[in-house]
Amino acid sequence: MVRFLTFVFGFWLLIGSAAADPIDYDRLDKRLIQLAAQDDIVGLAVGVIENGEITFTRGYGQNKIGGTPITADTVFRWASLSKGVASSVTVKLADEGAFSLTDTLERFKTSLRLPGRGESRATIENVLSHMLGIVPNAYDTRLEDGRDPAGIRVSLGKLKATCTVGECHTYQNVAFDAVSEVIEDATAQSFSEIVKARLFDPLNMSSASFGRDGLIRAPSWAEPHRFRYRTKTMEKRRVQQPYYRVPAAGGVNGSILDLTRFAQAQMGLAPEVLSQAVLDDLHTPRVYTRREQSSMSRRYGGHLRDARYALGWRVYKYGEAGTRVVGHRGAVDGYRSMILFDPERDTGIVALWNSNSRKPVGIQFEVMDMVYGLAPTDWLGLEEAE
Repeated sequence: MVRFLTFVFGFWLLIGSAAADPIDYDRLDKRLIQLAAQDDIVGLAVGVIENGEITFTRGYGQNKIGGTPITADTVFRWASLSKGVASSVTVKLADEGAFSLTDTLERFKTSLRLPGRGESRATIENVLSHMLGIVPNAYDTRLEDGRDPAGIRVSLGKLKATCTVGECHTYQNVAFDAVSEVIEDATAQSFSEIVKARLFDPLNMSSASFGRDGLIRAPSWAEPHRFRYRTKTMEKRRVQQPYYRVPAAGGVNGSILDLTRFAQAQMGLAPEVLSQAVLDDLHTPRVYTRREQSSMSRRYGGHLRDARYALGWRVYKYGEAGTRVVGHRGAVDGYRSMILFDPERDTGIVALWNSNSRKPVGIQFEVMDMVYGLAPTDWLGLEEAE
C-alpha cells in the first residue's frame, strides 16, 4: 500500500526532536509570507517532504487579484513538470514490457519527423532526454500561434540538423509530446487515461488533471498573471491553450498536495507505483546540459553544478559537497512551477505560483541549504526588495 502521511493543511508534523530536524519551518513560513507580499507575486503554494514524510503544505496570497486565499487544494498549471509525469508513465510501461526505451519511433504511429529521416534512428529514450538533433524549442512559436501539434511535428523533418540524433541535448516541447503518441499507439488508450490510471489514481493525486477544462473546473484554481516590471503593474491573463495541446510536455494541472505526493513517488516511497528500477532509469543522467549550467551559474552562483538531463528530469550536484539532487522547473504564460529533491535523504521542496516572477525559484535553495546545514542566504531577494 502506498505510504502517505495524513495531515491537516496549515500545520506540519515534525519527525523526531526539534534538534534533529534541520528545516526551520518557522523561518520558512516567515520568508514565504514576505515573498507573497511582493508586488510580482499573486499566489503561491509550497510543499516540503522531509525524511519521506509530507511535513509542510501551505498556500500564500490569492488565486487572483482580489480573489480567495490559496490553499493546499488550489489547482495550478504544472507547465514543464508535466515532462516528469510523462517520462514516469513511459518508463513504467517499458518496465512492464509494453515497449522498450530503445525502440525507434518508426515502430509506432507518431507524427514526428526529423531531419535526414532521423525518426528511423531516434528512440523513445532520445525523445525523453531531448536528444533529437534539432534546434531548441523547435517551432514552439507555431504552437503558440495555434497550429496543430501533429502538423508541426511533421514539419520538423524539414529543419537543418544541429547534431546527430542522440549526440546533443536541445530542449523540446512539440517534439517531446511525440511520447504521448507512442503511448496511445502501444496501449490503444488515450495518454490522459493511462496517466490517470497508472499514476494519478494510485498516488492519490485527487486534483490532478489534463487540459484547460481540468483546470477551470476545479473547485479552487489559480488564475494566471503577468507582472510588468517596467510599469510595476500586475495584469490578469487568460488561460492559454497552446501548451495544453502537447500534454506530455505541458498539459498537467494539480494542487500542491498532488505535487508533494508525486515527489514522494520519485523518492521511491511508492514502490508499487514506481519501482526502484523505474526510478533508476528515470533519474540516470544521459547528457550534460551546458545551457542549463550556464543559466544556473549566472543566476545562482553555481549552487547547482554539473547540470545534466535524464528522462524528463534534471540532475545536479548541490553546493560544494556535490550532493546529487533531482528536479525540474516549469513556466507557461502566468504560471511557474518547481521541484527539487535529494533521493538519498527522501527530502525535497515543491512550489507552484500564478505569476511570471522568478523569485520563488529561490525557495529550493533556502530549504535545501537548511537540509545540508549551510549558512542562510537571501535566495528570494527579499533584502534587496526592502
